Amino acid sequence: MNAPMASVAVIGRRVDWPARLGLAMRRHRGLILAAQWGVVLGYVVLVAVPAFLPLPPETAHLWNNLTRFAQFVFWGLWWPFVILSIMALGRVWCGVLCPEGALTEWASRYGLGRGIPRWMKWGGWPFVAFAMTTVFGQMTSVYEYPKPALLILGGSTIAAIAVGLIWGREKRVWCRHLCPVSGVFGLLAKIAPVHFKVDRAAWDAAPAGHRTSGQHPVNCAPLIDIRRMQSASACHMCGRCAGERDAVQLALRSPEAEILANPYTKAHAENPDRWPARLLVFGMLGVALGAFQWSASPWLVAAKQAIAGWLVDHEVWWPLNEAGQWWLLTYYPEVNDAFTWLDGGMLLAYIAVEALLVGGWISGWLRLAGVLTGVSWQRLAHALIPFAGTSVFVGLSLLTTSQLAAEGIVLPWANAVRMALLGLTALWGASLAWRMAGRQRTAAALGVLLAALLPLAAWGMQFFVW
Repeated sequence: MNAPMASVAVIGRRVDWPARLGLAMRRHRGLILAAQWGVVLGYVVLVAVPAFLPLPPETAHLWNNLTRFAQFVFWGLWWPFVILSIMALGRVWCGVLCPEGALTEWASRYGLGRGIPRWMKWGGWPFVAFAMTTVFGQMTSVYEYPKPALLILGGSTIAAIAVGLIWGREKRVWCRHLCPVSGVFGLLAKIAPVHFKVDRAAWDAAPAGHRTSGQHPVNCAPLIDIRRMQSASACHMCGRCAGERDAVQLALRSPEAEILANPYTKAHAENPDRWPARLLVFGMLGVALGAFQWSASPWLVAAKQAIAGWLVDHEVWWPLNEAGQWWLLTYYPEVNDAFTWLDGGMLLAYIAVEALLVGGWISGWLRLAGVLTGVSWQRLAHALIPFAGTSVFVGLSLLTTSQLAAEGIVLPWANAVRMALLGLTALWGASLAWRMAGRQRTAAALGVLLAALLPLAAWGMQFFVW
């Protein structure tokens, strides 16, 4: 056994295979790079080529039509199971497979290398980017058509490359500050049962310049201060720092460990970072829920018919006209699918109202529980991370089952399983809140359960009533 392997194995004597795996990731960095560029190639083909092909006929299947296949890969497999992978393995997708991450880091090697501007470090960008891409995707029917998929996914990739060419040097500035899903991934990684653990005492005790596990220095592409890293949120799980100074190792942990740890200093308590909690409450459990539900809602149909009737009665015709631009609102007249301005306005209004209602309901109960328990509502919101992650996965899995149903594969038990998962993770959140609170634990647990009640009811309505 070589020296670095032995030293890391001693740190994690009880379960040392994760540490060995982490060292293998660093030692075989070339394989990870090959996997990344393989994903980049597949990504480019599946995003770009279908946008220039005719729309598939009704008789097309995912095994004989590239557009159908690409839709299933992106929306039926990629997105739902990336969400699951983050919850189970941390941000391995980001560090090992993500094409945008690979491209922005590659581009930054040849760019200007400028310092990161202050405006880019604003904590609200993950929320804004998530909300905008989610809503725009619904307006253009990104799940159904390849052109908006190219516009949104391809546009995001071009932006990532541009950021790499301007800011940072061999870094993932885009991923750290502007990626539309980075904030979501950062929240979900908090419950991953694996992480790169840093022993700060061992780091400080190592001689200056000491490196045990490779011939190359550590390049932390997502700009983490490894010595002080305590959270898995920003870590891309790439393995580059494994074994560094005999202080960093891939390790197992309880999925509750980071949520229950109290990371709040007095200064943080006085000036808390509210944006992650807002993203969780108003984004993942608000905007995303509205985006998943608007197309199935009879309330939206009834409201739109009532407004259309009023417009006709008052001879206001322009809202009933089609927008005529696929990049703004869905416009595919050849398959009788085109949004009017009224359709677009109602879609925006529905998502906004659901986001405000659900987010307001959740934040209201969390704030009340915070007052009763003395725990900040931002910290209590973290108890809902498993529930929010499951809600996003459930919504994305609707695309999986609908695409399978179009191929004749029907899963009648799927909705019952979805509701069971949502119910279990809501109870998990209540358990986390119970243990967060030093006093009035019942109030904390009940507050989180009541917060989860409205989104649970909304999902139940969609699955079993609509």
